[in-house]
Amino acid sequence: MAEKPWEGRFTQETNELAEEFTSSISFDKRLYRYDIKGSMAYCEALAKAGIVSQGERDKILQALKEIEGEIEQGEFPLSARWEDIHMHIEQRLREKIGEVGGKLHTGRSRNDQISMDMRLYLKEETIGIHGLLKGLQASLVGQAAKYINAVMPGYTHLRKAQPILFSHYLMAYYEMFKRDRERVTEALRRIDVLPLGSGAMAGTPYAIDREYLGELLGFTTVSQNSIDAVSDRDFVVEFLSQCALMMMHLSRLCEELILWSAPEFGFLRLPQSFCTGSSIMPQKENPDVLELIRAKTGRVYGALVSLLTILRGLPLAYNRDLQEDKEPLFDAVDTVKASLTIMAKLLEGIEVNQDRMREAAAEGFTNATDLADYLVKRGIPFRKAHQIAGKVVKYAEEKGKKLEDLSLGELRSFSSAIGEDIFDYIRIEGSVDHRQSIGGTARQRVAEQIKRAQEELAC
Repeated sequence: MAEKPWEGRFTQETNELAEEFTSSISFDKRLYRYDIKGSMAYCEALAKAGIVSQGERDKILQALKEIEGEIEQGEFPLSARWEDIHMHIEQRLREKIGEVGGKLHTGRSRNDQISMDMRLYLKEETIGIHGLLKGLQASLVGQAAKYINAVMPGYTHLRKAQPILFSHYLMAYYEMFKRDRERVTEALRRIDVLPLGSGAMAGTPYAIDREYLGELLGFTTVSQNSIDAVSDRDFVVEFLSQCALMMMHLSRLCEELILWSAPEFGFLRLPQSFCTGSSIMPQKENPDVLELIRAKTGRVYGALVSLLTILRGLPLAYNRDLQEDKEPLFDAVDTVKASLTIMAKLLEGIEVNQDRMREAAAEGFTNATDLADYLVKRGIPFRKAHQIAGKVVKYAEEKGKKLEDLSLGELRSFSSAIGEDIFDYIRIEGSVDHRQSIGGTARQRVAEQIKRAQEELAC
């Protein structure tokens, strides 16, 4: 049986329980492409430094390509004995080309190797998630344009507040996911730092051209402190915090879609292809996809808390504790990608009951603020106008009427400032269209929001 790299120091073989306990190959095997890519670049840097000959370089590169093919074809054996993906690839390399393969690790440590692998992995996943966020935004904008005239009640404290356009509501989530896209773009700069060439923690005595390595691997900058390079996981924490925000935004959207698709609201219907039925109640259409996204938010929060806990009080530089950063990261990536993908598709299939939304918007005196604003425009201080509008609401409630159903005479009994044009203000559509401030719910403003969003997504 081949020896482990460190067995020269040890007189006892590693206990099988210890091998199983310390092994990470079951999950870090997904980093093989990045590990091989980094190894090939490092081989080039070794050749440039004269540490391996051109012939040795060619042998190593060819063998690494073959190993990558073996992994992709499922012909690569995995064993807890070789702990992680780095040692598996190195051991297979030595099996294929002998001691020449052992030269690849000159001046390199698994400490800088794994940091490089994770940065390459996260660069790729960040770009992918950025694209999925854009796709979700496109679904939101598409439905906003489709239902540009649908009026619904807006809520505060989960109580009816003021009439708004359904499209205005959808565009609020567009803005949330826009911030998410901006955050992942900004974080990419901090991920895009090459740690390879830092060695175990003190740097390397060999003439490794790290800037050359960075160019080969597509990194824009090179780490400036070898201790920090091998122990830094800030970029993972930052990424997970962004994932937590994305899932929080998704969860809020899920909650409202669940509520509004319930018969008690009846504002919209979810596509049946994204619902499930009951094993006992034939009538049920359960919003299981939305409920699961809402629940999976906790998994991503857990990933963030897990890593923060691992790093809390961890001394510099590398410690084996950092092996535990990968499973929560991988799970968070998979969860976020799946949630963004399915939500974009689900949104495309929702059907809005515009009549029911309009009916609900007209209930609960959601236009009371518009009555107060009308009075302000006629010279009455807002606090006084607020009081008058409150009295009108109380009167209408006692009469079992809506504000717009009151006669002009009834309204004027509360204030002589009220004129015939009041009905244009307190009509539900009038309430919406009078809110012309930038970012407001007026049809014109929302149409502008949609157009701007379409232009942003086209870039």
